Amino acid sequence: MRQWLQGSVAYVTGTAEPEYGAEALHSVADQVTEGPQFSELTLEDLTWQLPGGSNVETQTFYIMADSGHLCFAQIIHSNIGFGQEQTQFTCRVYHKEENMNVWSSTNLQNFAVSEDGHSMSANQASVVLSEDGNKYTLRISVSPTTIVDVEFTRTAPGLKAGKNGTTTYGTDANKPWGSMRHIFWPRATVTGTIIADGKALDIKGRGLFVHALQGMKPHHAAARWNFANFQGENYSAVMMEFTTPPSYGSVTVNVGGVAKDGELVLGTVKNTATHVEKKLDEETGWEEPTRIEFNWLEDGKSKASIDAKLETRIERVDVLAEIPALLKKLVQGVAGTKPFIYQCVNPVTLKLTDGDKEIEDNGILFTEATFISS
Repeated sequence: MRQWLQGSVAYVTGTAEPEYGAEALHSVADQVTEGPQFSELTLEDLTWQLPGGSNVETQTFYIMADSGHLCFAQIIHSNIGFGQEQTQFTCRVYHKEENMNVWSSTNLQNFAVSEDGHSMSANQASVVLSEDGNKYTLRISVSPTTIVDVEFTRTAPGLKAGKNGTTTYGTDANKPWGSMRHIFWPRATVTGTIIADGKALDIKGRGLFVHALQGMKPHHAAARWNFANFQGENYSAVMMEFTTPPSYGSVTVNVGGVAKDGELVLGTVKNTATHVEKKLDEETGWEEPTRIEFNWLEDGKSKASIDAKLETRIERVDVLAEIPALLKKLVQGVAGTKPFIYQCVNPVTLKLTDGDKEIEDNGILFTEATFISS
């Protein structure tokens, strides 16, 4: 999320938008009038989109290893227009008991997409999708801090909300000027190694894959975000929520799903992420959540829920930290942006209804609460 928001100075410092109102926001939830709220992914859905104009496209692989390590590896391709494109690899490896919190962020050179659009390559980096569309192989050695050699195999169908997983922006729904797209592999097995600060780690475990495309400036698209990634012994759950700035009516869009091996249990577009308890972070001015309730809703009723006490914070990310101090003040004052991300990982219990069974599944929850603008 950090690089997605940061992009470049020009990308962050765009001018404020007029008040278009909620009518200019066309939520993916509007695609669901009756029947299933989600669609299973096809091979075509996994294609790199690479649209023209300003956009940021990401592929993120979240790993919860049996060893207790939390990892994510991310490819970020950003286009700010005028032929200015940049590709970044970011990686984090965290383990509380081992006092490990390794982070790397490295530019990629010579980014290219395969002829079928399913795979990418760059100098010392490749993310390759198998022909059957069931497995990604990551081989990335561009940063000596985090060297990744991982296979990521889905064990449940992929998921997109509505028909195409996309919310659009614009006064004419047929000619949108912006978009937000998310597709997921909610449950996957992971094998391989990550060398973090010279230490080789066996990161066999479970994972979540997210392919996202944001087709406009980040602070124009959303004022805040909530993200949940739960991996349990028997079930996995994902939730992605964003709230638009006042220029688009402060509308909340929330998509998510629950999966078990071989099956999507839920795919929902009207969920809730509630900051039940919070504390003022005096350094940032934001109210940091210390307890969040996540509810996956179907027909207005909760079908799955997590009540998460956020006792272990991995990082508070100052998104603009790498921008010079003078320019940072300009961004905060003129554009009204002050982006911070609170990342946490904690043991929790997923409660859900699966058919006629009431089930509890213990696992690990990774959360991000992102604040961009008031």
